[in-house]
Amino acid sequence: MVDLRVKLAGLDLANPIMHGSGTFSTEVGQIIDINRLGAMVAKTVSRNFRSGNPPPRVAEVEGGMINSIGLPTKGLGYFLETQLGEYRHFSPPLICSISAETAEDFADMASDVSVPGVHAIELNISCPTRKPGGGNFALNEDHTHKVVAMCRARTEKPIIAKLSPNAGDVVGVAEAAEAGGANALTVANTLLGLKIDVNRRRPAIGQKLGGLSGPGIKPIIMRMVYQCSKAVKIPVIGVGGITKVEDVVEYMLAGATAVQVGYATFRNPTVVIALIEGLERWCQQNGVARVADLTGAMIDEAPLDTYVAASAAIA
Repeated sequence: MVDLRVKLAGLDLANPIMHGSGTFSTEVGQIIDINRLGAMVAKTVSRNFRSGNPPPRVAEVEGGMINSIGLPTKGLGYFLETQLGEYRHFSPPLICSISAETAEDFADMASDVSVPGVHAIELNISCPTRKPGGGNFALNEDHTHKVVAMCRARTEKPIIAKLSPNAGDVVGVAEAAEAGGANALTVANTLLGLKIDVNRRRPAIGQKLGGLSGPGIKPIIMRMVYQCSKAVKIPVIGVGGITKVEDVVEYMLAGATAVQVGYATFRNPTVVIALIEGLERWCQQNGVARVADLTGAMIDEAPLDTYVAASAAIA
């Protein structure tokens, strides 16, 4: 019997698999058993209503998709009064994702969502499609530290800082988030990109620039998960391009405690259940009794030089 349980920022998860923010809602319960998830991650909520970015919002690219949804939301009041009650029907812990335009409002939001039924808060300080020209807090170490520290002062809930792969020094930003009081990191959001419709000679996305996700970005995010997990003592959630169980294992070997799945859910809305079941089978087949033992278990040694290895074999 494989023990799939992991601990994340003080939360006990039945398994390390969850949806990424923006790819999950309680309506998914019509096709999967939500109670089997490691955690529920709500769609990012802002204080006020947001209609999102102009269409087209999604375009397919080789190895993934590019999107510029723009964080549409009905606002904080609707989340607290309506959506939160829907999440309470299910047993996995709820991670509430929040966004704001100022550090002060981030702190106020963190306080406002610190209510029964919310088990942790993910700070979405890295959405590239809200301000695609830049300006996200997670692009800068000082800004990241300030936002996280201000939120930390306003809530006792575990804080998960969602980092940006567009940062010049993601490790420095990860360290700043930890120093500010984050209990875990989500690594990472989407990569800012551009797709052009050559027939129309116009951007394929209404906002022009969008966030790239899918298998094509996985090696990049994998590298960031590895680097960040080596630099900080808090848990890391890996997210980017997961489509099969080997991707989950790979992220955990690189240092992730848990993973989030986004792109693959658009191809197959039941994929998270397949990943949970597949992870258990993989562990059984490979003699892994506790899935938590996979975290950071990559053999991190330089391979022997080919000629040195050959000589040793001969000797």
